[in-house]
Amino acid sequence: MGKPAWLLLLLIVPLLAQAQEHGSPYAGRQEREIKALSADKVQAYLEGRGIELALAAELNHYPGPLHALELAGPLKLTAAQKAQTEKVRAAILGEAKKLGRLIVEKEEELDGLFAGGAIDEGGLRTLVREIARLQGELRIAHLRRHLEMKGILTPEQVKRYDELRGYAQAGVRHEGRGHGKE
Repeated sequence: MGKPAWLLLLLIVPLLAQAQEHGSPYAGRQEREIKALSADKVQAYLEGRGIELALAAELNHYPGPLHALELAGPLKLTAAQKAQTEKVRAAILGEAKKLGRLIVEKEEELDGLFAGGAIDEGGLRTLVREIARLQGELRIAHLRRHLEMKGILTPEQVKRYDELRGYAQAGVRHEGRGHGKE
Protein backbone atom coordinates (compact mmCIF):
# COMPACT_ATOMS: atom_id res chain seq x y z
CA MET A 1 0.00 0.00 0.00
CA GLY A 2 1.43 3.37 -1.06
CA LYS A 3 1.80 6.33 1.25
CA PRO A 4 -1.37 8.24 0.08
CA ALA A 5 -3.55 5.15 0.52
CA TRP A 6 -2.12 4.50 3.97
CA LEU A 7 -2.82 8.11 5.06
CA LEU A 8 -6.34 7.89 3.69
CA LEU A 9 -6.91 4.70 5.65
CA LEU A 10 -5.74 6.43 8.83
CA LEU A 11 -8.34 9.12 8.26
CA ILE A 12 -11.23 6.81 7.34
CA VAL A 13 -10.92 4.14 10.06
CA PRO A 14 -11.70 6.51 12.96
CA LEU A 15 -14.72 7.87 11.06
CA LEU A 16 -16.05 4.35 10.47
CA ALA A 17 -15.58 3.45 14.11
CA GLN A 18 -17.40 6.62 15.17
CA ALA A 19 -20.32 5.84 12.82
CA GLN A 20 -20.66 2.33 14.27
CA GLU A 21 -20.42 3.66 17.82
CA HIS A 22 -23.32 6.08 17.36
CA GLY A 23 -25.61 3.76 15.38
CA SER A 24 -28.27 4.83 12.92
CA PRO A 25 -29.58 8.36 12.77
CA TYR A 26 -33.00 6.71 13.29
CA ALA A 27 -32.01 5.28 16.69
CA GLY A 28 -34.62 6.26 19.26
CA ARG A 29 -37.36 6.79 16.71
CA GLN A 30 -38.58 3.24 17.25
CA GLU A 31 -40.08 4.55 20.50
CA ARG A 32 -42.38 6.98 18.68
CA GLU A 33 -46.10 6.33 18.70
CA ILE A 34 -46.11 6.72 14.90
CA LYS A 35 -42.63 5.85 13.70
CA ALA A 36 -42.68 8.06 10.58
CA LEU A 37 -43.88 11.20 12.42
CA SER A 38 -42.30 13.08 15.29
CA ALA A 39 -44.57 14.27 18.08
CA ASP A 40 -44.02 17.84 16.81
CA LYS A 41 -45.10 16.86 13.29
CA VAL A 42 -48.22 15.11 14.60
CA GLN A 43 -49.07 18.19 16.67
CA ALA A 44 -48.50 20.48 13.65
CA TYR A 45 -50.85 18.38 11.51
CA LEU A 46 -53.53 18.29 14.20
CA GLU A 47 -53.30 22.05 14.82
CA GLY A 48 -53.47 22.88 11.11
CA ARG A 49 -50.07 24.60 11.00
CA GLY A 50 -48.48 25.36 7.64
CA ILE A 51 -45.31 23.30 8.24
CA GLU A 52 -43.64 24.96 5.23
CA LEU A 53 -46.22 23.65 2.78
CA ALA A 54 -46.76 27.09 1.24
CA LEU A 55 -43.15 28.23 0.81
CA ALA A 56 -43.57 28.49 -2.96
CA ALA A 57 -46.18 31.18 -2.30
CA GLU A 58 -44.73 32.76 0.84
CA LEU A 59 -41.31 33.36 -0.70
CA ASN A 60 -42.72 34.64 -3.99
CA HIS A 61 -44.77 37.57 -2.68
CA TYR A 62 -47.98 35.73 -1.75
CA PRO A 63 -48.47 36.47 1.97
CA GLY A 64 -50.01 34.03 4.39
CA PRO A 65 -53.09 34.92 6.42
CA LEU A 66 -51.60 34.12 9.84
CA HIS A 67 -48.56 36.31 9.35
CA ALA A 68 -50.62 39.07 7.74
CA LEU A 69 -52.79 39.13 10.86
CA GLU A 70 -49.71 39.15 13.08
CA LEU A 71 -48.44 42.14 11.09
CA ALA A 72 -51.83 43.89 10.78
CA GLY A 73 -50.54 47.06 12.45
CA PRO A 74 -47.38 47.61 10.41
CA LEU A 75 -49.25 46.56 7.25
CA LYS A 76 -52.00 49.06 8.08
CA LEU A 77 -54.74 46.58 7.29
CA THR A 78 -58.14 48.19 6.97
CA ALA A 79 -61.03 46.79 8.99
CA ALA A 80 -62.34 45.13 5.82
CA GLN A 81 -58.94 43.61 5.00
CA LYS A 82 -58.56 42.33 8.53
CA ALA A 83 -62.03 40.75 8.43
CA GLN A 84 -61.31 39.12 5.05
CA THR A 85 -57.95 37.85 6.33
CA GLU A 86 -59.54 36.43 9.49
CA LYS A 87 -62.06 34.63 7.27
CA VAL A 88 -59.24 33.17 5.13
CA ARG A 89 -57.34 32.15 8.27
CA ALA A 90 -60.40 30.43 9.76
CA ALA A 91 -61.02 28.58 6.49
CA ILE A 92 -57.47 27.24 6.27
CA LEU A 93 -57.47 26.21 9.91
CA GLY A 94 -60.65 24.20 9.51
CA GLU A 95 -59.52 22.53 6.31
CA ALA A 96 -55.94 21.93 7.48
CA LYS A 97 -56.99 20.42 10.79
CA LYS A 98 -59.35 18.01 9.05
CA LEU A 99 -56.76 16.95 6.48
CA GLY A 100 -54.00 16.83 9.10
CA ARG A 101 -56.07 14.53 11.29
CA LEU A 102 -56.69 12.21 8.33
CA ILE A 103 -52.95 12.15 7.49
CA VAL A 104 -52.08 11.26 11.08
CA GLU A 105 -54.72 8.52 11.11
CA LYS A 106 -53.44 7.02 7.85
CA GLU A 107 -49.82 7.17 9.05
CA GLU A 108 -50.91 5.48 12.26
CA GLU A 109 -52.66 2.79 10.21
CA LEU A 110 -49.55 2.27 8.06
CA ASP A 111 -47.35 2.02 11.13
CA GLY A 112 -49.76 -0.45 12.74
CA LEU A 113 -49.80 -2.68 9.68
CA PHE A 114 -46.01 -2.83 9.63
CA ALA A 115 -45.82 -3.33 13.39
CA GLY A 116 -48.32 -6.17 13.25
CA GLY A 117 -46.74 -7.81 10.21
CA ALA A 118 -50.05 -7.47 8.38
CA ILE A 119 -48.89 -5.32 5.44
CA ASP A 120 -48.87 -6.57 1.87
CA GLU A 121 -48.01 -4.97 -1.46
CA GLY A 122 -51.59 -4.02 -2.33
CA GLY A 123 -52.35 -2.53 1.07
CA LEU A 124 -49.05 -0.70 1.06
CA ARG A 125 -49.73 0.92 -2.32
CA THR A 126 -53.30 1.86 -1.42
CA LEU A 127 -52.39 3.41 1.92
CA VAL A 128 -49.31 5.30 0.70
CA ARG A 129 -51.26 6.68 -2.26
CA GLU A 130 -54.00 7.88 0.10
CA ILE A 131 -51.45 9.56 2.40
CA ALA A 132 -49.85 11.24 -0.62
CA ARG A 133 -53.26 12.42 -1.88
CA LEU A 134 -54.10 13.89 1.51
CA GLN A 135 -50.71 15.59 1.75
CA GLY A 136 -51.26 17.07 -1.70
CA GLU A 137 -54.71 18.34 -0.71
CA LEU A 138 -53.24 19.89 2.42
CA ARG A 139 -50.55 21.68 0.44
CA ILE A 140 -53.11 22.94 -2.08
CA ALA A 141 -55.25 24.24 0.79
CA HIS A 142 -52.36 26.24 2.23
CA LEU A 143 -51.19 27.55 -1.14
CA ARG A 144 -54.72 28.52 -2.14
CA ARG A 145 -55.05 30.70 0.97
CA HIS A 146 -51.85 32.55 0.06
CA LEU A 147 -53.32 33.13 -3.39
CA GLU A 148 -56.45 34.57 -1.78
CA MET A 149 -54.32 36.91 0.34
CA LYS A 150 -52.70 38.36 -2.76
CA GLY A 151 -56.15 39.61 -3.75
CA ILE A 152 -56.84 41.13 -0.32
CA LEU A 153 -53.63 43.10 0.18
CA THR A 154 -52.46 46.01 -1.94
CA PRO A 155 -49.14 45.76 -3.80
CA GLU A 156 -47.64 48.16 -1.23
CA GLN A 157 -48.79 45.95 1.62
CA VAL A 158 -47.33 42.86 -0.07
CA LYS A 159 -44.02 44.69 -0.44
CA ARG A 160 -44.14 45.74 3.23
CA TYR A 161 -45.06 42.18 4.27
CA ASP A 162 -41.98 40.88 2.44
CA GLU A 163 -39.81 43.50 4.14
CA LEU A 164 -41.21 42.71 7.60
CA ARG A 165 -40.75 38.97 7.05
CA GLY A 166 -37.17 39.48 5.84
CA TYR A 167 -37.77 38.55 2.20
CA ALA A 168 -37.15 41.94 0.59
CA GLN A 169 -34.51 41.91 -2.14
CA ALA A 170 -33.15 44.85 -4.03
CA GLY A 171 -34.62 45.10 -7.50
CA VAL A 172 -37.61 42.81 -6.90
CA ARG A 173 -40.77 44.31 -8.36
CA HIS A 174 -44.15 44.01 -6.72
CA GLU A 175 -46.90 44.47 -9.27
CA GLY A 176 -50.64 44.81 -8.86
CA ARG A 177 -53.05 42.40 -7.26
CA GLY A 178 -53.30 38.91 -8.64
CA HIS A 179 -50.37 39.17 -11.05
CA GLY A 180 -48.79 35.75 -11.31
CA LYS A 181 -45.30 36.86 -12.23
CA GLU A 182 -43.37 39.43 -10.25
